[in-house]
Amino acid sequence: MSSQTSSRTPSMLDAACDSFVQDLAELSPTEATAWGIPGFDDQLEDFSPEHWEKVAERTREMLADVDALDDEADDDDISEDDGDDDGGFDDVDHVTAAVLRDRLTLQLELHHNGEFLRQLNNIASPVQTIRDTFSLMPTETEEDIATIRARMAHIPAALAGYRESLAEAASQGKCAAVRQLNEVIEQCTDLADSQHSALLSFGVPADAPELVAAARAFEEMGDWLAEHLCSHAPHEDAVGRERYELFSQEFVGDRVDLDEAYEWGLAELQRITAEQEAIAQQLYGEGVGVRDAFARLNAEERYRIEGVDNLQAWMQETADRAIADLDGTHFDIPEKIRTIECCIDPAGTGGIFYTPPSDDFQRLGRMWWSVPQGQNTFHTWQELTTVFHEGVPGHHLQIGQTMCNREQLNRWRRVACWNSGHGEGWALYAEQLMAELGYHEDPGTRMGLLDAQRLRAARVVLDIGVHLQKRIPEGTSTWDAPYARAFLRENTAMDDANLNFELNRYLGWPGQAPSYALGQKLWMELRSDAQAAGMSLPDFHREALSLGSIPMSVLRSALLDS
Repeated sequence: MSSQTSSRTPSMLDAACDSFVQDLAELSPTEATAWGIPGFDDQLEDFSPEHWEKVAERTREMLADVDALDDEADDDDISEDDGDDDGGFDDVDHVTAAVLRDRLTLQLELHHNGEFLRQLNNIASPVQTIRDTFSLMPTETEEDIATIRARMAHIPAALAGYRESLAEAASQGKCAAVRQLNEVIEQCTDLADSQHSALLSFGVPADAPELVAAARAFEEMGDWLAEHLCSHAPHEDAVGRERYELFSQEFVGDRVDLDEAYEWGLAELQRITAEQEAIAQQLYGEGVGVRDAFARLNAEERYRIEGVDNLQAWMQETADRAIADLDGTHFDIPEKIRTIECCIDPAGTGGIFYTPPSDDFQRLGRMWWSVPQGQNTFHTWQELTTVFHEGVPGHHLQIGQTMCNREQLNRWRRVACWNSGHGEGWALYAEQLMAELGYHEDPGTRMGLLDAQRLRAARVVLDIGVHLQKRIPEGTSTWDAPYARAFLRENTAMDDANLNFELNRYLGWPGQAPSYALGQKLWMELRSDAQAAGMSLPDFHREALSLGSIPMSVLRSALLDS
């Protein structure tokens, strides 16, 4: 399928998608803020069972619209054969319809299984959604602060609705593991802290009644989880094969043979470890192991940054330089996304992530580093590849280019459709691409890239191993959390604060972490097949990114089957 550069008249399906996004924005104001759709920043959904049913009902209506418009398009095609000038779906519509059917059908299956009611983990559930949405809101004017205060005023009701969902799920025997409950209880306690709450970072006076009530609501939420939900919570982290297969398809964007993926991950670990061992000896001499090389790299002053402000400055300088280097050479970066903003996230959870520009580009794309409290030393050998992952040619280019493609993609395709296997797989592919382009000639940063790759391969093994309760590589027992932590420590240079956060993330968000490496694998296979079919590398990048973040199975069909 060739990307279309000429102007395209929006179709009936495009109009239906635009209406769908607007309705979803009204139902879920935090999504509206993330997408950059104005008019909802002073509101907050309540995460109640009624909320999730309304979202599901609108999703069902959208799927029915796809079928109706597709049938109408087929009728138009028949009429066209008889001389009628009406046309049916064009190439863009066919891709849109395929993506809608794939994504929305999965969303409805998750809703039917009660997954939205029970969602609770340390990174991607309503407590974090409520907290993190404020980081996306402007704080420059009195009007901005008034809007934040108005949204904060809805926090008590939002958390009350969330408790209704959790209680209903628990009554059906569906409850997150106690490990995740403890993590969220701690996060609620932190948000209730009158001295250090992340809520204090958004310009609202500490004694403002909205902030005081919000902090009290988080305290009550933590107390309720401890008093009413912990007794229902299983101690076992594994979710089992049936649930995991559904999560895997949701995140990867394709069906995966989980047992085959587990073995592939083990083989990748062996390959990457061998290369790391060779670099360790190249750097420091015969007999030096990988772990010792990590410690020596951390001790080298040229790779060390002291202070969060200096970390932020280094992130910005590195991201800006990558954009300047790659624009006009390996990619044609649209002018609107030639700027990225590097930020420190006040939540302090240990994660590193990207948030897209608003749909009107008034809000810049942002790279966030959520530095844990007390961490003050950082190592560029390890993190250079992370800047490429979150910035250019990673998420900032990928998502920004999609958002710039307004001539071809409707609003749902541009801002609301996200597939982790495609998106995170591309970001890992981008890391490897930078090595191919010569950005890791320094053995130290090459070691950092391999450390990142090794972690992603380890996550495939760990995530599938724990949740499917497979036998550990040594064959002596089955996977559990203590073994998973030791396995993760063995396979990454990550510090303890980040490692603990990441391990709990994998245990509580099944199927998401493997989508990175499995997505990268699918990207590499697709690139190889596209080049074998005669497509140049720049053309492959341009064609693939022009389609937006779509399931990998649909991407393959769109690129190769036409």
